[in-house]
Amino acid sequence: MPACGNSTVVLPNKMCQKMEQPLQISVIISTYNQPEWLHKVLLGYQQQTYPHFEVVIADDGSGEATRKLINQHQKDSPFAIRHIWHEDNGFQKTAILNKATADTRYPYLLFTDGDCIPRADFLETHAKFAEPGYFLSGGYCKLPMPLSEAISAEDIQTQQCFDPAWLKARGLEGRSQLRKLGASPNWGAFWDFATPTKASFNGCNTSVWKADVLAVNGADERMQYGGEDRELGERLFNLGLKSKQIRHRAILLHLDHARGYMTKESLDRNQAIREHTRKARSVWTPYGIKQTEA
Repeated sequence: MPACGNSTVVLPNKMCQKMEQPLQISVIISTYNQPEWLHKVLLGYQQQTYPHFEVVIADDGSGEATRKLINQHQKDSPFAIRHIWHEDNGFQKTAILNKATADTRYPYLLFTDGDCIPRADFLETHAKFAEPGYFLSGGYCKLPMPLSEAISAEDIQTQQCFDPAWLKARGLEGRSQLRKLGASPNWGAFWDFATPTKASFNGCNTSVWKADVLAVNGADERMQYGGEDRELGERLFNLGLKSKQIRHRAILLHLDHARGYMTKESLDRNQAIREHTRKARSVWTPYGIKQTEA
């Protein structure tokens, strides 16, 4: 099935259709006590060439600094921002994502993180390639801490922070990293076709129809850090969805941060849940948006 062009595809009815209104996107940004990084991310959304979106911030219990930052951006940003928050009870990202998903207003969802700055064409690219029966798997360029800290508001507004030469001059290494940022649309399409990396559901850069997320009952809230996004994608595959690779075309800058919430216990538990999902070909989790089991 060919992708629909001109960013006007909607309606999961097995056919691409043009609509009088463009595709509206709910951007769900997860965050936890990283106001400096979240500020840079929200500045990135202010530069988007595609204006038909809202931002829903899924806040896993951040403190006052994050609340104040979001309040300021709600006043200054040209797009709607809503803040979905729950009390801090450890790593409960899946639970707050489910709350945010249920609260979205638009038919198409984009899941990302509060440490990922979008390039100006980011939403336009997701809208262009959205297609019924698919979710989209984008890419990111991971930055070291000094470079993450050095990026300024002006760098985001001018988009020079996405220039491979600018990043390389400031210490970014890795051919594949720089290739993502420097690829033209045609080369990006080629590299997306040629890459051996699977187009998986990743929590920092994936878009999908809300109806499909609701059909699998969202994220499994038993899961903490480690593959919780992939497990949701595996249930979407079991539902019959396919994935589309746009990792060289829908680009984010991933700011560095510590991962103190990563534990062997959570990784082992999550892996066991994922193995069950794959073996049982599970579609629905009873531990999701609708809680059907205690």
